[in-house]
Amino acid sequence: MKLRGILSLAVLSLMFLPIRHAQTADTTQYWMKIEATDKFQRSVVADTGVSIEILRDDFIIALGSQAEKNRIEKLGWLISSYPLTAEMDFPAKDAEYHNFVEREALLKSLNKKLPQQTQLFSIGKSVEGREIQGIRISGNLAQADQLPALLIMGGHHAREHLSIETALRIAQQLVDDYAAGDARVMSLVDHRDIHIIPAINPDGQEWDIKDGRYKMWRKNRRANSNGTYGVDLNRNYGYQWGTGGSSKDPNSDTYMGPRPFSEPETIAVKNYVEAHQNISILLSLHTFSQLILYPWGHTYDPITQQNDLRVHEVMAQKMAEWNGYKPQQSSDLYIASGDTTDWSYGEHKIISFTFELDPANNGFGGGGFYPGAGVIREVVDKNYQPVLYLLEYSDNPYRVLDGGGISFPR
Repeated sequence: MKLRGILSLAVLSLMFLPIRHAQTADTTQYWMKIEATDKFQRSVVADTGVSIEILRDDFIIALGSQAEKNRIEKLGWLISSYPLTAEMDFPAKDAEYHNFVEREALLKSLNKKLPQQTQLFSIGKSVEGREIQGIRISGNLAQADQLPALLIMGGHHAREHLSIETALRIAQQLVDDYAAGDARVMSLVDHRDIHIIPAINPDGQEWDIKDGRYKMWRKNRRANSNGTYGVDLNRNYGYQWGTGGSSKDPNSDTYMGPRPFSEPETIAVKNYVEAHQNISILLSLHTFSQLILYPWGHTYDPITQQNDLRVHEVMAQKMAEWNGYKPQQSSDLYIASGDTTDWSYGEHKIISFTFELDPANNGFGGGGFYPGAGVIREVVDKNYQPVLYLLEYSDNPYRVLDGGGISFPR
């Protein structure tokens, strides 16, 4: 999250008005301002187990436990900190966002609107037994496994509700445009296999909005052996798991889990991807910072296969023309291992991107993770063209290297 400018402590603290409820009642979480001037220092900070939330040129903002704060203090980089207390709860007035039940109802309505071109599915169940819902869109569902496929996922992290909403609304936009006879969308849908899974972490999402108050929750709801809760699903994938930028401490927001794919949510994604060999492009939605990221995250080294690297670079740069986000390699932020796109590209050579959605910082008056319902339409609109672009090139992403036009299978 390479962001510009320096905001005052008072303004920055607005983002953290909602308490991130500790995994146990007596565990205090701390807001920390930490000195860090480059990706190497940021990676050292990430290795302490804190959750890095905001980046500036010469400092970062992170959330972490007392033990993690102590590690930062030992590094000599802690500028300031304060505990998050119960009085910092942020009132939620975001009725336009869809909770689990409402999301299921909307998906059913999309299926009803286009029954011949849509199919509802579940990739499995969460820790607490919720279905991880998805919708498949294609003009040829009977032979969809033979068509080029795009997979879009949101909601790995519970508090990133805009990522869930964006995935859901993109599915809705595709269905609405197809039903309305939009020529471009109809051509794409008729010749493509589109998989959209809005919320990989439904338990965490429901916990974060429980009682009508945001809790700054990030992980899933795994009951850990030490009485804490949660595994960071975006540190739990198997490729280069545990090699940096994640924590072995179950109390940490970046806890990677006891082993790769230890969680039902990540193993469900693994099984689903491996069961659909036609997936050529994967898009994982997160918030926030207005970035287009691509592998690698676990190392500063770039992808060694030059064609693969160029495909990621060219596509990221092109999509940035529509959404205005900054394209870059993931590790230019800091090292983070066990994430979705390192696995999908590293294990399966799927061209893979992460969009860190709006806002660019903790603006919009409600904090970076909770920007309010007023931004939904804008964010969906600016990212719809990039999604259509990914669909166009999902038959052969390498066509972008020679400026190839749309090539539908006949």
